[in-house]
Amino acid sequence: MNGTEYVRQDRTGPARVVPLLGWLRHYDRRALRHDLIAGLTVAVMLVPQSMAYAALAGMPPVTGLYASVVPLLVYALLGSSGSLAVGPVAITALMTGTALAPLADGDPTRYAALAGLLALLVGAIQVLMGVLRLGALVNFMSHSVLSGFTSAAAIVIAASQVKDLLGLDAGRAETFPEIAASLWRSATTVHPLTVLVSLTSVAGLLLVRRYLPKLPGALLVVAGVTVASAAFSLGTHGVRILTEVPGGLPAPAVPALGGSDVAALLPAAVAIALVAYMEGIAVAKSLAARSRQQISPNQELAAVGSANVAAGLFQAFPVAGGFSRSAVNYSAGARTPLASVVTALMVALTAVFLTPAFHHLPKAVLAAIVVVAVLGLVDRRSAVTAWRTRRSDGLTLALTFAVTLLFGVEPGLAAGVTFALAVFLWRSARPHLAELGRVPGTQTYRNVARYAGLITDPRVAIVRVDGPLYFANAQFLEDRLLSLAEQRPELTALVLDASAISDADADGAHAVAELHKRLASRGVALHLATVRGPVRDLLGRAGVWQTVHSVGQVHPDLTAALAASGGGATQPVVDTPARPPSPQEVF
Repeated sequence: MNGTEYVRQDRTGPARVVPLLGWLRHYDRRALRHDLIAGLTVAVMLVPQSMAYAALAGMPPVTGLYASVVPLLVYALLGSSGSLAVGPVAITALMTGTALAPLADGDPTRYAALAGLLALLVGAIQVLMGVLRLGALVNFMSHSVLSGFTSAAAIVIAASQVKDLLGLDAGRAETFPEIAASLWRSATTVHPLTVLVSLTSVAGLLLVRRYLPKLPGALLVVAGVTVASAAFSLGTHGVRILTEVPGGLPAPAVPALGGSDVAALLPAAVAIALVAYMEGIAVAKSLAARSRQQISPNQELAAVGSANVAAGLFQAFPVAGGFSRSAVNYSAGARTPLASVVTALMVALTAVFLTPAFHHLPKAVLAAIVVVAVLGLVDRRSAVTAWRTRRSDGLTLALTFAVTLLFGVEPGLAAGVTFALAVFLWRSARPHLAELGRVPGTQTYRNVARYAGLITDPRVAIVRVDGPLYFANAQFLEDRLLSLAEQRPELTALVLDASAISDADADGAHAVAELHKRLASRGVALHLATVRGPVRDLLGRAGVWQTVHSVGQVHPDLTAALAASGGGATQPVVDTPARPPSPQEVF
């Protein structure tokens, strides 16, 4: 194995249950060196980030460290990605805080217990989906939905940190209008020294990112500002600091809560489970493509779900695979999940021995880390691309963005998914129909609406259906084809090119039977051409295939169908406007 190769993962025997064993079979010193460097690099990034995201979730900052130890070890055992860095992330932290704040009634103990229960529920949902092999369900959350949701959530997250950046005496709020109103009401409580700390922190983070990208900017800023805070006693001058940060690691425990809490948290748990998985699997697949490794979506569900169960048992909150840390993990040379083991051990040492060093850390620094991290999640390019590509995708993104911004993360996600599914059903209920003509001198057929000079026969219409033939569009297709026959009294045959009909159901078979019968009553013969095997089987079970086949109206291709229907296709189409076809067009 050379410096650019990645460890091959076996997926046989015990490795099917514990994937880490599959990595270890081909492990060597060179891979260990890469994993050590990557693990240490991610650890120095994760320590300040995890504390910042814990504060974003409404949890004590030390719980961010708890969420970065055992969950990482569990994922390292069960995950299929060699580069994915699991831990606290901004989006799930925001969703956690949004779900818990209304239920905790200001009680920190109950809040922490609810956070653990939420992580357990998220983990249980993800593990169940993995066991049932339901990873494909997340495909219903389109890129437009995810982009609109993430961009709006990033703005809400950044806005929620303004009170800590400015030192305002503002209460917690969940939606953007509520946050803006809270900030407006408390605008007179701005603390100038806190603002100075915030500006220094943001400037430091941005400068290190811009000019010294290989250095751990967040850790350097945390260390530098904490030293300054201790030296100048900023806590005694009104700057809010962390003060006492508990040391050590918690013992595992099941949150002592009732069934009513489970019911109240279940909708949020489902939303977080889907979003966390989508965020993780997207970056895992992207990195796997670069390193030529394979990702198992269902194994990832089980692995991230198990990590969340561990987070719930160890007094933390839901975790996921993060974009930025995973990219750093990959670029630092991570070869296997052992890099995450190194990261977890370093964070554990920090939690056990170094928490007193965070006593003088200003909360404004953690807010600055969050803001700088999430502003990159606002994806303007995807919004422009979606609108240019297809208006409905742009509307989906805009709706998800607006509802998330105005009403919260769960309503925004629900609105986006619902609208996207409605658009999908609307499209599939009205599939594209193309009337075809023959390219002169060939046996190739093209869409007469897109190509000029095609040869047609007024007595025969060739129609291609681009989509499945099922209950939602069966009546639509039957009506459209009957309408075509009514508009052309000279028509004697209608050839249905079924090459693009990938599937059908009982309603679709019934529509074909009705179409055959009603066209025959008008003196028009229905011919079927290029019917796919699964569709042919279904038509056979419905008794339609035998009826059409017995009268010689089933054909292997369009040429045979035209010969049987008596269509010579000798008239060129001269009055149809056409545009040059793009290279992607086939029919």
